[in-house]
Amino acid sequence: MQFMSRQKKLLPNSHTELYGQCLQFYGQPPLENIALSEFETFAVERLKLLKTVENLGVSYVKLSEQYTKKLDQESKNLNFPYRSGPSEIEKRRKDHISHFILRLAYCQTEDLRRWFIQQEVDLFRYRFSYLSSKQKLEFLHKNNLQYDAISVEEKKALQDKLVNSSYAVSGITVEDQDFYKVPFQDALDLVRTRKVYLKAGYVYIPHQDIVTIILNDFRTRLSKALALTARSLPAVHSDERLQPLLNHLSHAYVGQDYSIQKNVGKISLEQIDSLSGKSFPLCMRQLHQALRENHHLRHGGRMQYGLFLKGIGLSLEQALQFWRSEFIRGKVDADKFDKAYAYSIRHMFGKEGKRTDYTPYSCMKVILSNPPSQGDHHGCPFRHSDPELLKQKLQFYKVSPSGISQVGDITFSLNHPNQYFVESQKVLGGGKDIKREMDTPQRSQENSGRGSAAAREAAAAANASQHLAEMTEELDSFFQDA
Repeated sequence: MQFMSRQKKLLPNSHTELYGQCLQFYGQPPLENIALSEFETFAVERLKLLKTVENLGVSYVKLSEQYTKKLDQESKNLNFPYRSGPSEIEKRRKDHISHFILRLAYCQTEDLRRWFIQQEVDLFRYRFSYLSSKQKLEFLHKNNLQYDAISVEEKKALQDKLVNSSYAVSGITVEDQDFYKVPFQDALDLVRTRKVYLKAGYVYIPHQDIVTIILNDFRTRLSKALALTARSLPAVHSDERLQPLLNHLSHAYVGQDYSIQKNVGKISLEQIDSLSGKSFPLCMRQLHQALRENHHLRHGGRMQYGLFLKGIGLSLEQALQFWRSEFIRGKVDADKFDKAYAYSIRHMFGKEGKRTDYTPYSCMKVILSNPPSQGDHHGCPFRHSDPELLKQKLQFYKVSPSGISQVGDITFSLNHPNQYFVESQKVLGGGKDIKREMDTPQRSQENSGRGSAAAREAAAAANASQHLAEMTEELDSFFQDA
């Protein structure tokens, strides 16, 4: 199946011209016609690559030896560019087309755009690090970034000034890396923080900082491009062949929509302590422990933990009671709580201000927004904690040594703290419906009629989930065999 009546290939010389560079800013969209099967394959395989980029970024230091080795292997397995060379033309074509396909899928919401931009920037950083000095200059000039590497002679003449003015640069490292001469207005952040040498309207930027400027440029361009792409979505969604695929691609990251709280009010306050040890993900478990120990959480922690509790079933009244009872055990009296903190709790439930019914944070949002500082307890322990501290924390929670050693090699299939909670409850309950399991025995007889309806609803939901899983499995199997 094809988009048009016949497939029209670009001429070989056009391919060579378009994909002659090892790297690109994706400024020019692809113009050729491709088969729908190729469209699907390209999209799914690029999504797999970006998921790998995300997982490696959580598990390893970016551009470390293990990070690059694993990303090299995945790029090779998925037939994407991972080294420069003349045999890369077809891989670059695939890279170019698949990038624009995922733009269509990931321009729809702010969370999707943020995730897509972050993974594409990390992928760009990895690829840029492999370019030679000559290839980097060619890339800069092709994209109208007139940043020229200074000559060896000029570098020697300015060596003392470069060492004194550049962060983390010594006499030895000056000789081993390139410095770029850039108009100062393109590097105002570096000038403001006095990290570069400024002379006659130009700054001399070491390689590691020129990468930052280029990545910011790429991020800005991609952000604007996604906003423009979003405007054309109505026309794209009118094609019945594309809409289901694009929706599937975007939900492959987001997973279940936790904005609809189906079990609000079904989790009691007395259950929170026991549930925190059995079914809370590590990020929420550490927030709960910090709250119990300190009787206080800062705003970032209250938002992350409060929305999670809302998502697992606390009502507004229960949430107010939970936070008030804990805070007044510390340095906050009841009157101060009602004046300073109750408003924000009602606000997250959509009862104040703009009356937005806020949804629980996904793993992506926890990782990418509002990183924790000293004294904070929010964030992602796997991303924001020191590896040694993380190891100690896992040992404290009685995770086996073999389990701790496997943490860095796990391929994450969970994308949301509330998803972790739901899956944990399913395992612990032997697949029972969470709502029914939370009901007390005294109420079970009274609600037998409603319980039967809930059981039928759960069975229907299970059948729908199974059907969707089967469809996804068949689709993925098709892609792998293609």
